[in-house]
Amino acid sequence: MKTRILLVDDNMLFRKGIAALISFLSDFQVVGDLDSGKAAASALDHIDADLVLIDVKSPGGNGLEAIKQIKHRHPQVKVVLLTSLRAEDYVRAALRLNIDGFVLKDASVDELWVALRSAARGKLYLTPDISHYVVDRFVFPNKPNSDLPEVDKLTVRERGILQLIAEGKSNLDAAKSLCISPKTIEKDRASLMRKLGVRNATEMTLIAMQVGLVDLPEWMTQLLISQ
Repeated sequence: MKTRILLVDDNMLFRKGIAALISFLSDFQVVGDLDSGKAAASALDHIDADLVLIDVKSPGGNGLEAIKQIKHRHPQVKVVLLTSLRAEDYVRAALRLNIDGFVLKDASVDELWVALRSAARGKLYLTPDISHYVVDRFVFPNKPNSDLPEVDKLTVRERGILQLIAEGKSNLDAAKSLCISPKTIEKDRASLMRKLGVRNATEMTLIAMQVGLVDLPEWMTQLLISQ
């Protein structure tokens, strides 16, 4: 069964473009589009939608207020925020409203599909830029601003090892996944820690979340919401 989507954005060409792209997906169907968030909650009274893709800058009422009304009146409906706003206040306010996804408008089409599918399955999706912010701002509140480690300079195997470690895999499991020996994993892991300047698996996991190799865990999202 297809996930039914209601689009909410003030730009008609943008809405129609997104609708056209979604029409090529076998698991989604656009059932309506609106130019105002203010009308979304009431529209859901007679539009059978499973998910709302909305911009907080929609005219005719505050977009975050529209999300609040949607979640209050139709708690079963998933809400994915698609916006160009990435300010701290917007991120925190949106997460407090129990949104199901946060995607920036400069994201790739593939990322938007990942966000929609994650939300449809009941999993929270945060665009990597927002994940970086959550980690830096709330896991390391006293950490001075600095550039991320140069993960792009890691080899393909090192990136794979970083992801597997962040997913909680043991050296043996990681070795099986990459079809190499556990001793090689141990050697590469030590080299990886030196390159990244970290001391343990927890710090490696945080870096993996910062660069989008693994999803942000629910406990960290709740930490952000509680601030």
